[in-house]
Amino acid sequence: FTFFLYLNMFSIKIDKNIIKNVTEIDINLLIPHEKVLVDKKEILKNNLKYKDDYVIISSIIICNESKLIIDGHHRYFAMKELGIKKIPVTMINYFSDQIITDKNDSLMKHDIIDNATTGNLYEPKSTNHLIYCQQKAEWYPITLISALFKLKLN
Repeated sequence: FTFFLYLNMFSIKIDKNIIKNVTEIDINLLIPHEKVLVDKKEILKNNLKYKDDYVIISSIIICNESKLIIDGHHRYFAMKELGIKKIPVTMINYFSDQIITDKNDSLMKHDIIDNATTGNLYEPKSTNHLIYCQQKAEWYPITLISALFKLKLN
């Protein structure tokens, strides 16, 4: 019996001006715009809690101007509750016309930011941000532009 493992590498070609920085920043600078599913956050938190010294984790995608969380709310809340001070982020030009809030672009980006800064959070998964792939002329989940980080837990 032979078992083969195939890894599907997926990449998208985006406007080079969208990603502004990939770095670690103080978790308290970030502004969430959605509530989270408690069960999902707790599972993630427990997975992080029982790692030894570090974990490989996807960066949280944020607006480079407002520090609004675009993608990664469950990771953010789990890390915040675990007391992690600096977290990995991919900072983007959120106001690019190549980023939309969902398949119908039904929410205005300024409204999302205004609600978030006043603490009026949307329900979980209210937004489903998409980014335009120039090569395929299609929209894809924005999470695909996250970077992988080795995050020190202790």
